[in-house]
Amino acid sequence: MRAHRSVLTLVPRPAKTVLRPGYFTLDGDTELNIGAGTEPAAELLRTLLAPATGLALRPSPNGQLKLAIDSGLGTLGDEGYVLTVAPYAVLLRAAHLTGLLRGIQTIRQLLPPQALSETPQGDTPWLLPCSEITDHPRHPWRGAMLDVARHFQPVSYLRRYVDLLALRKISVFHLHLTDDQGWRMPVAARPKLTEIGGHRTESQQGPAGSGRYDGLPHTGAYTRAELTGLVRYAAARGVTVMPEIEMPGHVRAALAAYPELGNDPDRALDVWTRWGVCDTVLGVHDEVLDFCRTVLDEVMDVFPSPYIHIGGEECPTTEWTRSAAARRRAAAEGLPNPRSLHGWFLGQIGEFLVRRGRRPVGWAETGAELPLDFTVMTWRDASHTLAAARRGHPVINAYHRATYLDYAQSDDPHEPPAQPGTVVDLRAAHAHAPVPQDADPDVAGRVLGTQAQLWTEFVTTPAHIEYLTYPRLCALADRAWSGATDWPDFRSRLDAHTARLDALGVKRHR
Repeated sequence: MRAHRSVLTLVPRPAKTVLRPGYFTLDGDTELNIGAGTEPAAELLRTLLAPATGLALRPSPNGQLKLAIDSGLGTLGDEGYVLTVAPYAVLLRAAHLTGLLRGIQTIRQLLPPQALSETPQGDTPWLLPCSEITDHPRHPWRGAMLDVARHFQPVSYLRRYVDLLALRKISVFHLHLTDDQGWRMPVAARPKLTEIGGHRTESQQGPAGSGRYDGLPHTGAYTRAELTGLVRYAAARGVTVMPEIEMPGHVRAALAAYPELGNDPDRALDVWTRWGVCDTVLGVHDEVLDFCRTVLDEVMDVFPSPYIHIGGEECPTTEWTRSAAARRRAAAEGLPNPRSLHGWFLGQIGEFLVRRGRRPVGWAETGAELPLDFTVMTWRDASHTLAAARRGHPVINAYHRATYLDYAQSDDPHEPPAQPGTVVDLRAAHAHAPVPQDADPDVAGRVLGTQAQLWTEFVTTPAHIEYLTYPRLCALADRAWSGATDWPDFRSRLDAHTARLDALGVKRHR
């Protein structure tokens, strides 16, 4: 029974599992047979298992636990793997290193939950149930976005966040670094972005428009070394860190640092202390475009991600309509009115990123306001994913009523502060289908996947982040990896999987 239970509690669910009797025992005599090209996977396995098990897993050509790159498994894609557990040997194979990294997370989940602990677990027998697992993801994009602009989190916590993502085979960590309320990304050519833009005098309490403030300064910015180290740390776990640098709206913190980038260079602005959508936006003069390119050049130096997110939505155009300079720019570009500068601006930045070999990403509704070079994150309406894909965009389905984790998980009055107006419960998260049911094959092929979002206006601590994230992210990860729609099956697996969350010290919703 224990063998069946251990395999069937995997989250996300593997594509195919064959159960067999017996166990393989990991102990002090277990050695690693490290095939060519698998060294990073072997190092990760040792790193993850050592704190709880104390096992050395020494290398040996005759090791019982073998890691192998197998080009014959190419049909499983970059992330697919085959894990075979027999009583006296374990073989993990994949066509690519990333597949081995995914398989290592499966090994961790097959072991007793205590294997995830960060402290030694004494006499626990480290048993792997005998089985053969053939696995690969349904969707390549399985992401999680964390907003550190509204409330800053230290890089030590971001590493823990990555570890929790990797365990559930999340492929993209979307790091929201800048907004009206704070700029967290260091830019050597523009030091005031963090010196001034990284600090606000206080924070609004309650929803936008409440008029209540906490009176407490909030500050924080990363160093370049911290961010490059985070990228390496995530890559070693098979997670890509995608940065988001907002423009041309959500830039109040940047304009507080460099007011000449706005539409009124003589105006002194503070870093915004309120929530909601700020109507101060970047100007459209040449200096602004040069600024954006300079910032993005440094961002690309730090983040090798093929995707660079530039925000792009919720950009009021009132300032452009009032600005003589913006009206002249619109006329010079042959645009019908200053409102059209929004699409023009994004086109300029998108083209710059494409020339640098990157893929621009933007928040949008139907994608109509974005050039076709953009990958679109649709969020406002369930129908927008299909509309954007039909336009020809690659699309990430981030429908807010299923993926926004800043909404409460229930209507219980004892829930901690959350974005008001909507409840996203566990079942809604698991029911979220990245590809709309009525999508034809060509359109369906443009939907890359889905991701969770955690905006942090009301979220200040790691414990609060994890309470809102788990177990809902388990549900999204399960659906995005396996495509499984069986709610009772997921619920039963999750009920057992929560012991692993507890072993990791996750302050989860119960």
